[in-house]
Amino acid sequence: MAPLSLLRTPTRPNLYICARCAFRAAHAPGKSTKRWISTKYLHKVAGAELRWAEQASRVRSGKEKSMLTILEERGLVQTVTGKRDHVDRMMTDRRVGAYVGIDPTASSLHVGHMIPFMSLFWMYLHGYHTVSLLGGATAKIGDPTDRLTSRTKEHSSVGTANMANMHIQLKNLWLNVEACGKKYGYNWEWAWHRELINNNAWWNSLPMLQVLQLLGPGMRLGSMLARDTVKNKMSKGDGMSFAEFSYPIMQAWDWWYMFHTKGIQMQIGGSDQFGNITAGIDAVKYISTHHPDPIVRNEAGAVGEPFGFTVPLLTTSSGQKFGKSAGNAIWLDIEQTSAFELYKYFLGTADADAEKYLKMFTFMPIEDISTFVKEHMEAPEQRKAQHKLAREFVELVHGVDEAKLAETQHRLLFKNPDSVLFRPEDPAAEAGIYSLNNKPKVNIKLPRFVIYQKSIGRILHAVGLAKSHTEGHRLVNLGGAYIGTSPHRRKEPMNSGYVSWGAITAWKPEDTKLFLIHDDLLLFRRGKSNIKIVQVVSDEEYATSGEQYPGMTREWRNGVLKAMQVKASITSDEKANIEKLLAEDELYFKKQGEESMAKHKAKVEELSASLLEKDKPAPLPKVEFAKKPKHVDGADPAGWIDRL
Repeated sequence: MAPLSLLRTPTRPNLYICARCAFRAAHAPGKSTKRWISTKYLHKVAGAELRWAEQASRVRSGKEKSMLTILEERGLVQTVTGKRDHVDRMMTDRRVGAYVGIDPTASSLHVGHMIPFMSLFWMYLHGYHTVSLLGGATAKIGDPTDRLTSRTKEHSSVGTANMANMHIQLKNLWLNVEACGKKYGYNWEWAWHRELINNNAWWNSLPMLQVLQLLGPGMRLGSMLARDTVKNKMSKGDGMSFAEFSYPIMQAWDWWYMFHTKGIQMQIGGSDQFGNITAGIDAVKYISTHHPDPIVRNEAGAVGEPFGFTVPLLTTSSGQKFGKSAGNAIWLDIEQTSAFELYKYFLGTADADAEKYLKMFTFMPIEDISTFVKEHMEAPEQRKAQHKLAREFVELVHGVDEAKLAETQHRLLFKNPDSVLFRPEDPAAEAGIYSLNNKPKVNIKLPRFVIYQKSIGRILHAVGLAKSHTEGHRLVNLGGAYIGTSPHRRKEPMNSGYVSWGAITAWKPEDTKLFLIHDDLLLFRRGKSNIKIVQVVSDEEYATSGEQYPGMTREWRNGVLKAMQVKASITSDEKANIEKLLAEDELYFKKQGEESMAKHKAKVEELSASLLEKDKPAPLPKVEFAKKPKHVDGADPAGWIDRL
């Protein structure tokens, strides 16, 4: 007979975790998925370490230049924290991790941002672990460095759009870095490692008490108040808020988090960030030595010592920094600064700066740059160095096709100002070539009725991801279209802190609005990199803008405009604009013939009437008073008179 212990029913029921909770736990922000380590992987690691040791040996013997020396030769290092030789030795002996952080306080990167990123790109091409940190959380506070006035508060949807824009820009930029590096002999290797991270991944789930407990005791008020940023803003500016005062604490915690979890030892920033970098070094050292968990202290000690360096700022001839705040930014977003204009900006570089910028902004070898500059000086009027600089930079930012087109346009313009490429009616559009006049936009506007009433196939056509609504539906059925959404649930808006995608399915037209971020923003994607950021506006705003999306009918626009004409709330300017647009459409249909004109008018009247019907206020509910019961003697036993 079996023992009684085997026959006894357990008092504790079996634990059960639902599939949704298990998925959330496995995909929580900041949680890494553990994998089995294969022998093949260990062989790759051993081979990479051996090649690194051999390279370090060649550097120490003087046969190759060190990484820090390469960056210094290209003008990408201004100030190093600590002793220069010690930093040089650490970068030679170890495959250290480095990061550059940027807050999405604007909708695009600008040329000034490229200098610290060029240092990071060079380190990546030489085998270092590199991280691009997007400050989705810190952008909500804003870096007060070198500012005398506080940043104006923007709507949350603006911050989300900025974050999504920069995320897309950085992804494309890294792809172009690999392509440009390959052109100069830097072929991808297995040990190369790059990451694009958003600090919302940990700040969204980080208790502030933990930050104060681990980092707070190490951040002394005396040293924080002594910083130039604090003193200048307090004495010359509009004062400093507690949020701005806490910004260095947030930035320091970002470094500690990556130092502990990813082994990131180095921070790279502009020369105006030297104070934040040194504060971050002190913070990382403090937590590493004072953390209450001995395991964490040992792990931090194994990473090594934190350090960093600054790069020179890109300034105007008067010494003013480039940027959004100064109002002189040269944006890298092709919608804000076209490839043609970006090429033109670098084409205007002075001869004295051409060699410096070729070293800073390109991957050309130093020897080739020297040769090229000598050839340029023989005939400076041909601006060979400037054309090379402009071509290389546009190729790095926008890709080889845009760079070729911009160069062709500029050379044709130089030879013949009346070139066909610069006429208002661009023949490139007919040939299917993207030009300045017909290039599809990443950021577009759509009227609200499209998102609320149209099928997903028609929406994909409207945003420019499909050539027709039929192709849009086919794309959905094949699983090739995506929408910005919550990483854990279907049919919910994307978290405003970081970009996450979900496959679009053939849902009902009214379901698309469930993905709206802050009620006016949507993200769509086709394939890996064809991304559209859609701002949803009112039907009236879109109709009066004069814009047309693919698949839009003039009847719809005229119906909205006719309905607006009836309203008494419109201004005289709005009325004049409406009449102008209606006249243009009427002229268009007159050219089509009388029958077409009659059909157009009938549809417009029908649409206008339906829109006006929707705008009518709902009728007030009918109120019925209770009737007084009749009594022969005229008495009021139930008190009806008092109630009425």
